[in-house]
Amino acid sequence: MTIIFTENLRRTYQTITGIIRRKKKEIVALDGVDLSIQSGELFGLLGPNGAGKTTITRILATVLLPTSGTAQVFGLDIVKGVKQIRPRIGLVFGGERGLYWRLSGRDNLQYFADLYKVPPEVAKRRIPELLEMVGLTDRANERIEGYSRGMKQRLHIARGLIHDPELLFLDEPTIGLDPLAARDLREVIRGLNQAGKTIFLTSHYMFEIDALCNRVAIMNKGKILVMDTPSALKKVVANLEVVEIECFGIPEELILKLRAHPSVQAVNIERLEHSQLVQIQAPAGAELVKEFLGILEGVQVRKVVTRQPTLEDAYVKLVGEESKKV
Repeated sequence: MTIIFTENLRRTYQTITGIIRRKKKEIVALDGVDLSIQSGELFGLLGPNGAGKTTITRILATVLLPTSGTAQVFGLDIVKGVKQIRPRIGLVFGGERGLYWRLSGRDNLQYFADLYKVPPEVAKRRIPELLEMVGLTDRANERIEGYSRGMKQRLHIARGLIHDPELLFLDEPTIGLDPLAARDLREVIRGLNQAGKTIFLTSHYMFEIDALCNRVAIMNKGKILVMDTPSALKKVVANLEVVEIECFGIPEELILKLRAHPSVQAVNIERLEHSQLVQIQAPAGAELVKEFLGILEGVQVRKVVTRQPTLEDAYVKLVGEESKKV
């Protein structure tokens, strides 16, 4: 059964630019998005900031209206069928919004149970079950202003499930969490999917999508670039190796020289705390290390590693190729 369906979905909005000569400018947040997601899937949407991930999540969750195109959830139009859709979906955003800090975790869940008109006898049973599922039973009666960020995010998950929705939207749920809290939350998400929930997950953490999702779409500038299983997407870079060079203060002109190398497919620069990590995708990358270091002559290099590509490398390659077209 198709749970989510979109066809040529668009969302635009107007903004004002300039200080003296103010002009209206149209921003395209979604540019003809086609999606089809089946019941029971854990579907991942990857993309950089500003790609349109939150926009499409809000539209499918009936929070935001599309400008044009088709969007259906459970076979219902998201505009005409909003009253039928909302009781069947749950929505969780990353961060700390949407909870009442002066209430306890238990009272927060009771409030949202009342808001969703969950029968009292059902809420009485369901609230303890959800608190146990997200590991908050021992802290249930404490005000959440004393919760850690990870605890608050787990309570967000419980809140999104209080009315037992069939479809759960998770918009970057692990953003800002420490590694242990994020790992615990991923286990909760995996368990929900195994219990039969259909989950629509957005993130820009590649390893998270790779570990959790059945299918993945990579999005950039309002468009879906590619959609497939994580293993199939990795085949995009199957014939490549990745050379990682950690260095200090690499000039922009040397990055351009690396990108201009005839064997280089993509170059990504990751800013570390005190250095930069240059990730170079190339066939037989290990054999080209000497050439790459020659281009970086004069730059202080700390470490060089060659590894096999991951889903993140496929993402870098696909998004990089799309950016070159603009």
